[in-house]
Amino acid sequence: MKELETVAKVDVQRYMGRWYEIASFPQSFQKGCKCTVAEYKLMDNGKVQVTNSCNVEGKKKVVKGKAWITDKQTNAKLKVSFFWPFSGKYWIIDLADDYSYAVVGHPNRKYLWILSRTPQMDKQLYPQILDRAHAKGFDITQLQVTTQAGCD
Repeated sequence: MKELETVAKVDVQRYMGRWYEIASFPQSFQKGCKCTVAEYKLMDNGKVQVTNSCNVEGKKKVVKGKAWITDKQTNAKLKVSFFWPFSGKYWIIDLADDYSYAVVGHPNRKYLWILSRTPQMDKQLYPQILDRAHAKGFDITQLQVTTQAGCD
C-alpha cells in the first residue's frame, strides 16, 4: 500500500480550538463514548495541549495529552501522547479550506476520525469525505457515526 498522503499545508493557529467528532473507527479507548469533542490549544513551547472529552453512560470522561508537529514543512503530521512514553501518529489527510472540517488518520489506516467545528455535518459533504478517505485506502465500512445529539 502506498504511503498515506496528508494535506499540503496546515495553519496551526487556525486548526486550534474545538472539534466535534462526527465519525471514527471504533477504538477501545473510546468505548461507549458519545458527545466526543477534542480541544486543541497551542502552548508557548510550540506543542499542542489536547483535551478529549466524551460522555460514557451519562458521565463526562476527560483525557489530556500533548501533540507535537513532526513535519514542519506541512504541519500536517503530528504525534499525540496521552500516556508517556507512548504516542500515536496523527496525520491530517483532509481539511476544509475554511477549517470547518478535518479528517485525521494513521498511516497504517487502522485509525480514522472525521471532525467538524459543529456537532452536525452537512449531509452532502459527508459522503464526499467518505469517498476521499476510501480513495486513500481506508475501509470506510468500519466508520461509526458519533452521537452528538443531546450533548449540552
